[in-house]
Amino acid sequence: MGYDLEFMARQFRAPGEPVGIAPIPVGHINDTFLVTTGSPAAPGWETSETTPEGGVAARYVLQRINQIVFTKPVEVMANVVRITEHIRAKLKKKRGHSTFSSPADSQCQPGAPGERVECPLFSRQLAVLGTRDGAAWYQDAAGNVWRMYNFIEHAVTYDTLASAALAREAARMFGWFQKMLIDLPGPPLHETIVGFHNTPRRLERFQEVVRADAVNRAKAAQREIDFVFENAAICHVLYDLVRRGEVPIRIAHNDAKINNVMFDTSTNRGVCVIDLDTVMPGLSAYDFGDLVRTAACSAAEDERDLSKVAIDITLFDALAQGFAQETGPFLTPAEKSHLAFGGKLITFEQMIRFLTDYLAGDVYYKVHREGHNLDRTRTQMKLVQSMIEQEEALNRLVERAL
Repeated sequence: MGYDLEFMARQFRAPGEPVGIAPIPVGHINDTFLVTTGSPAAPGWETSETTPEGGVAARYVLQRINQIVFTKPVEVMANVVRITEHIRAKLKKKRGHSTFSSPADSQCQPGAPGERVECPLFSRQLAVLGTRDGAAWYQDAAGNVWRMYNFIEHAVTYDTLASAALAREAARMFGWFQKMLIDLPGPPLHETIVGFHNTPRRLERFQEVVRADAVNRAKAAQREIDFVFENAAICHVLYDLVRRGEVPIRIAHNDAKINNVMFDTSTNRGVCVIDLDTVMPGLSAYDFGDLVRTAACSAAEDERDLSKVAIDITLFDALAQGFAQETGPFLTPAEKSHLAFGGKLITFEQMIRFLTDYLAGDVYYKVHREGHNLDRTRTQMKLVQSMIEQEEALNRLVERAL
């Protein structure tokens, strides 16, 4: 479906006139576009990033929230506004700066290309631009909810890890993010996806699908089904600790992947954490676990050659060091002792989700070949097995990091 993107962009209080727009082909949930604005004297709308000669350029991110995934977008935006304003206010109070070698954007001190530029840290965090009516989002005639963020200049994201140093910094940023939100005032954040990491419920749904075997696939996945039942106790460990009050509910990102951290282009230091729609009540171990699942193994999520699938101890160690650097001072003993377990839990949970979808007929995840979800299941299963085999070593690395 096409949208009048010029009209949408003009609903927000971005300084200057829009002069270009282009899709940002990242992410699989929301529709995302890069909006370039220039001086008020700029010519009409163009589908490019070209800025009129002599114009002052600024860039913004325009998004349409996927309301199939996020059924209550207003609650999502209420969370995002609270989170971004709190982090920016804390950094502004600290008066910290970051330094990078590049042309300065409009929020930083002027500088020539290659010159070392100082920029206030708070200005390199996500900020929600208000609409012309003073709201934090805009709802179009079709009911779509739109928002606009500042564009974080001189920063990049990575889909894969090039080094242990990058792994350490990514993990540090997610730990920093949790630390920044410890003192978020007000009521708990909204649960934007209900039961997102409720692994006992994921297990129940899996059992229902196995019993139904609606598309007659259980026979082809019997080994994987047996593995889930044999290790089902994994699902209840953290859930029971929370129920007994031994592990606290915190604010977690809940989608802690390396490509949700922005790194400075000059220094590769973390700048900010992005993709905040899943930030809600959760556990520290969820974020560390998601990092382990997605960043401590170099194999693809659907790798068919299972000999390539294993936990990389060096990368795991780097993740533990980075996460512990920021979270060590505030995590409870029970949280610390279950950080490494978080990797096993989240990977097992993802295995259950892939296998459930395979048995149900590929109704949730997009597939690109026959048996794709079963391939994904087997990769996650091998990763869980690798963690079980190295459990003592992984726990020692976390203890040392803390």
